[in-house]
Amino acid sequence: MTKLKLTNIADTTLAANGLLRPDQVRRLELDALVDTGATMLAIPADAARELGLEELSRRSAKLADGTIRELSMVGGLRIEILGREMTCDALVTPEGSTALIGQIPLEGLDLVVDPKSREATVNPLSPDQPLLDLLRAS
Repeated sequence: MTKLKLTNIADTTLAANGLLRPDQVRRLELDALVDTGATMLAIPADAARELGLEELSRRSAKLADGTIRELSMVGGLRIEILGREMTCDALVTPEGSTALIGQIPLEGLDLVVDPKSREATVNPLSPDQPLLDLLRAS
């Protein structure tokens, strides 16, 4: 488990343009499970609603028990974990469920999971800022 900070990007833009007071930017902090078996970020419906995030689409997702469900995908989200930030979309899970941090946000933030402690940590090879791998295309 780790702390996950969520911010509505549209609110941030409005505040930067003087159209919204900074204290009106919708933000939320959740305890989230780092799930190396998951692909995406998933947040509970009550968090998505509190942040005022709009549905972008619906996506099929396979859950840990093997069932497949149709879930909403929301965008306009800025996340922060261990002091590193990125923008991303998120799948929306039922109200009250635990937020999940999957491989896409882990890679985007350059975080690694220590197999002994089972904790997410900043990549020791890039302690000061995320280092993203780009593949060479020929």
